[in-house]
Amino acid sequence: MLSDKRKILYFNEEGYKILENYLLNQVESIKNTFILVDHNTNIHCLPILLSHEKFLEKSNIIQIKPGEKEKNIYTCIQIWKNLENFKANRNSLIINLGGGVITDIGGFVASVFKRGVRFINIPTTLLGMVDASIGYKTGVNLESIKNEIGSFYSPEFLIIDPHFLKTLPEKEFISGKAEMFKHGLIADEKFWIDMKTSTIPMDDHRKSYFQWGDLIHKSILIKNKIVEKDPKEKGLRKILNFGHTIGHALESYFMNYKKGKLIHGVAIAMGMVSESWLSYKVNGLFMNSYQEIKSILSELYPIKNISDLEMNKIFSIMEHDKKNDKNKIQFSLLKKIGTCSYNCQVSYNLIKESFLQI
Repeated sequence: MLSDKRKILYFNEEGYKILENYLLNQVESIKNTFILVDHNTNIHCLPILLSHEKFLEKSNIIQIKPGEKEKNIYTCIQIWKNLENFKANRNSLIINLGGGVITDIGGFVASVFKRGVRFINIPTTLLGMVDASIGYKTGVNLESIKNEIGSFYSPEFLIIDPHFLKTLPEKEFISGKAEMFKHGLIADEKFWIDMKTSTIPMDDHRKSYFQWGDLIHKSILIKNKIVEKDPKEKGLRKILNFGHTIGHALESYFMNYKKGKLIHGVAIAMGMVSESWLSYKVNGLFMNSYQEIKSILSELYPIKNISDLEMNKIFSIMEHDKKNDKNKIQFSLLKKIGTCSYNCQVSYNLIKESFLQI
């Protein structure tokens, strides 16, 4: 088992024993432990956890519907009511077993229930492992605006177990890989090279999930290092938003106005292509670097064309982005591969033109 000072644990059998000892010593009763799952993780992932931690069979299971649309205040109310019905108290512990939706909403629920109860994140998706569950952020969406309501709240610890990757459909695995590409682009050129030249087969991840362990570990360390330097996103941490100003707006637009869902990784890949072009136009990124980024991401992700009418609606969503200042849309843009700037302002015309690069 590996660990760091922020309680990120990369688990093997020994690690599960440490988890068991922690729970037995820190939780007054196993009946005061709650496992938050969705329909999918209840079927595919909970049995894996219980096979390692049989004593958790006596804990309380709270299940919600899967999907980004469920990440709202109404689902929170449902979970809080379940906690009340199970007589949860300030000494309770919530274990969030799932992808980014589960860890985001579960962390937020824990942060405000009885003014704060403990929680543990066990991400079961690649996206959850390398991004969503790291960094003390919790949150839910407010209608079409992603993560508009939330808090900074720390888990007791985060458990990374590559076994859960065996449960993923291929599209979810590819979605998480987009955030790994981002970590290389903003902070570590060598990691970008490692990712783009990886020979690990994408279409056979169920057999090669342990081969991904080293890349996952490196990706986590990149984000963790940034978060440690700026936990409340006052400065440096903003570079983690590269690709997300446009990407989140695209994801929200497709979720609320289009019949076809745009999964997170595809939205962020599209955002990174557009924002790489903006980086070339206003932040000194070389044209050949932009072309390299576009080539790699366009090959892996099904990039969608955006019409003028759609651009206007997406732009209106971007105007609600949390990074904005004085009604100006703020971007995190690349200076070169491996180096990123934040608080970059871009004109509406350039933003609109960037959509043509997708």
